[in-house]
Amino acid sequence: MTTTPLFPGFTPYRVPTPDGQHIHALVGGEGPPLLLLHGHPQTSAIWHKVAPALAQHFTLVLADLRGYGDSAKPEGDPEHQLYSKRTMAADMLAVMQHLGHPRFTVLAHDRGARVAHRLAADHPAAVQRMVLLDIAPTLAMYEQTSNAFARAYWHWFFLIQPAPLPERLIEADPGAYVRDVMGRRSAGLAPFDPRALAEYVRCLGLPGTAHGICEDYRAAAGIDLVHDRADHDAGRQLAMPLMALWGEQGVVHQCFKPLEEWQRVASDVRGHALPCGHYIAEEAPDALLDAALPFLLAGR
Repeated sequence: MTTTPLFPGFTPYRVPTPDGQHIHALVGGEGPPLLLLHGHPQTSAIWHKVAPALAQHFTLVLADLRGYGDSAKPEGDPEHQLYSKRTMAADMLAVMQHLGHPRFTVLAHDRGARVAHRLAADHPAAVQRMVLLDIAPTLAMYEQTSNAFARAYWHWFFLIQPAPLPERLIEADPGAYVRDVMGRRSAGLAPFDPRALAEYVRCLGLPGTAHGICEDYRAAAGIDLVHDRADHDAGRQLAMPLMALWGEQGVVHQCFKPLEEWQRVASDVRGHALPCGHYIAEEAPDALLDAALPFLLAGR
């Protein structure tokens, strides 16, 4: 039986990065460039419910973060520099420049939103505006970690354990990891298209993915905090328009004040909660489009 593709008509690209790796991206649509970045433990497949509407207005670039999907998965280094958000942001700048987009808008979820934050901080001339989904800034979340947050986001503290412990446990049953991590959120597995779920499982089972994911989180608990504190201490703020959206049934809403936290690091911020949990693009695609599309179109 033939399975309908998640992104019919999109063209795949394999784009080289500054450090000799590669990023896998799908490109489709027409209009100004919009970079879409996914989160953990997923791939660019998260955007399949909103891509058709967005593609009517934008040239979409759906990229897999390094360590995820079909992008490169280099062996990590002792300082986790290869998976720092600074390095991952440089990947995405290279992707967009390679495709002929020196300036662009960003829509990003979860880990991808953390990459987008660093991309905007390090390369402000490239990022016109951005929508960040269901996160507060990394530094704020670590500094305000509570018992409730640690229990709900247990994977933050599991994945940063020294290699190869978490890698070995994930690799023992990648499908179970995907289903357990995603299925234990507020909406369970019901929102996920079986094709997308199969893609997440396929990609987590690829050699090096478990290690790449762990390195992403190890960097977030180490070198990324160094970079974030340097911005804070220097008083640097994001200047481009920023929209923060989060799920009112999610942990970020329950444990933090995301709008206030983004207003501490950016000067032009707006946003609100949406009627869903963490996986906004798959749980509430219409609500996401209603909130984000006017903001994105305002930057055209």
